[in-house]
Amino acid sequence: MSYNKIQPPFLKSGDEVAIITPAWSIDEDKINDGINVLEDWGLKVHIGRNALKKDGPYAGTDSERISDLQEVTDNKNIKAVLCSRGGYGMLRIIDRLNFSALKRNPKWFVGFSDITILLTWLSVKENIISIHGEMPLNFSRKETSPETLESLHGALFGHLKPVRWKGDFVRPADVTGEVTGGNLSLLYSLIGSVAEPKTRGRIFFIEDTGEYYYHLDRMMKSLNLAGKLRGLSALVSGGFTEMKETKIPWGKSAGQIISEAVAGYKYPLLSGFPAGHTDDNRAFYIGRQAKIEIRKDEAVFFYI
Repeated sequence: MSYNKIQPPFLKSGDEVAIITPAWSIDEDKINDGINVLEDWGLKVHIGRNALKKDGPYAGTDSERISDLQEVTDNKNIKAVLCSRGGYGMLRIIDRLNFSALKRNPKWFVGFSDITILLTWLSVKENIISIHGEMPLNFSRKETSPETLESLHGALFGHLKPVRWKGDFVRPADVTGEVTGGNLSLLYSLIGSVAEPKTRGRIFFIEDTGEYYYHLDRMMKSLNLAGKLRGLSALVSGGFTEMKETKIPWGKSAGQIISEAVAGYKYPLLSGFPAGHTDDNRAFYIGRQAKIEIRKDEAVFFYI
């Protein structure tokens, strides 16, 4: 099944890319980490004029962040846009951006966490494939796995390798479908909007961090009520890290909460995928057709 998404051209040495900060503010040394890595990859790096601004928790005012994002979207010489970090902020500005230039000159947008808003909007509203991947904030963390940046390079330059992983697999089976998803809290926030996630027939990926267990249960129940857990090709869960208890313990793990939410369906639930707020955060495409094959005790995820 094809959804006729537009795939930007892969990068080549000498291409110009941009780093912007559309959500929370970031320190200059983290931006420099991004510049160093991208220049090592043979790329020319443009930094958004407001990328280091501060306005409360944000990287400048809404208008300043919109200005940076609009400028790099419209600039036909920029072939990829990396968001420097997440936090919160994309939901405040996403409906005030004009992405019409991407139809003429498609380019890659990269990020995760809060940037799930942007990636989902591009997929649902603009039919543009994007990259769920690591951001400069974490490029130099000693805990960041080598595969994290290797996979980001592969996604941008067109040689992304299959991902093999082991986890708790419920109803395991080989599946195909367009890949969608991202940070669960942000996907939840888009329900009822013009960019409401489309999940039917898709490989639906979810991850999150720092949430209360009862919040996770509420989000999964809400997605189910909205029909977003019905008719999936598969549900793939990544990292659910730093989860929190209330005074009265919830008594169930993130995996148990998710498993119970989809217990009435027949599609596979495949946990442990190495992506999200984890040290091993593999890059993958949002909006592109993929296949998952089950081989003995591991799953293999690759694009077709």
